[in-house]
Amino acid sequence: MTAASLPVLDLRRFDGGDAERAAFLDDLRVAARDVGFFYLTGHGLPDTELAAIQALARRFFALPLPEKRAVAMVHSPHFRGYTEAGREITRGRPDWREQFDAGAERTVLPWHPGLPAWTRLQGPNLWPDSLPDLRTGVLAWQEAVTGIGIRLLRAFALSLGQPADAFEPIYAGAPNQHLKIIRYPGRDEAEDAQGVGAHKDSGFLTLLLQDGEGGLEVEGEDGGWIAAAPVEGAFVVNVGELLELASNGFLRATVHRVVAPAAGRDRLSVAFFLGARHDATVPLLSLPPDLAAQARGPASDPDNPLFREVGRNYLKGRLRSHPDVAARHYADLVEDVRAA
Repeated sequence: MTAASLPVLDLRRFDGGDAERAAFLDDLRVAARDVGFFYLTGHGLPDTELAAIQALARRFFALPLPEKRAVAMVHSPHFRGYTEAGREITRGRPDWREQFDAGAERTVLPWHPGLPAWTRLQGPNLWPDSLPDLRTGVLAWQEAVTGIGIRLLRAFALSLGQPADAFEPIYAGAPNQHLKIIRYPGRDEAEDAQGVGAHKDSGFLTLLLQDGEGGLEVEGEDGGWIAAAPVEGAFVVNVGELLELASNGFLRATVHRVVAPAAGRDRLSVAFFLGARHDATVPLLSLPPDLAAQARGPASDPDNPLFREVGRNYLKGRLRSHPDVAARHYADLVEDVRAA
């Protein structure tokens, strides 16, 4: 399948006249329900900024391995920093990607026994001393895409017949801002092609910037895979499980994966995941009757149960994905996660 298999939405239409905005909201609702993925153009970020964050990511990955290991995620109880290829786990198998994770710069919360375990997630990022531009560039990018994400959340709310600020009570003040810069090294045909295993995203939505190397695939209704080929200047946006829960399954968090590139090539992407506050509980929206009748209920996976408690759900995913961090900083929780 080709890039045309995914819808293309222009965010400028959201700021158009009444008729244009209404048509955009209809298209957004259909894309989010039927596919769960779409290309976003007209987002307002110039090509120079898109190129700059990709160039900065390349500079980080070009650092000597000891300098990257100095900010390895295993040093952070907040799941920030560098992960080598093969060290993150999806569906029980290692992903073939190296990456750097960052979030909002927030102070560590005071913790004592009896507080929810997710309170240990908040804290500072790790930054390499040899590349000070990384901090400035990543945090600026994070704020820019957060603004786009919040505009989309307002559009999603309106498309579901809700007030524009329907989701604001569960993200205002401290949204979960999670950014990954990711490099997928090439692999021989005889090796495992899992760049990232098949999964859903846990937040509100994801905005992904790709380079020119393909590999992202979206699961179709028939169980086949749709190639989300790179489109210059566009984000790939997908619905996360928070929106699926809030809409009782009307909106669709779609399974997707990344296939590793061929040997001698690599793939670069910058992924931003916008989520709710860790202390929030996902509400169940009261949809208009015609939309409620189409809601399928959130998908249920006995191997990966969903919780409406945002912090609990997010921590579960982090512990499963990064067993080395879990063993060092959350040894008291590891058995509970295995049993969840």
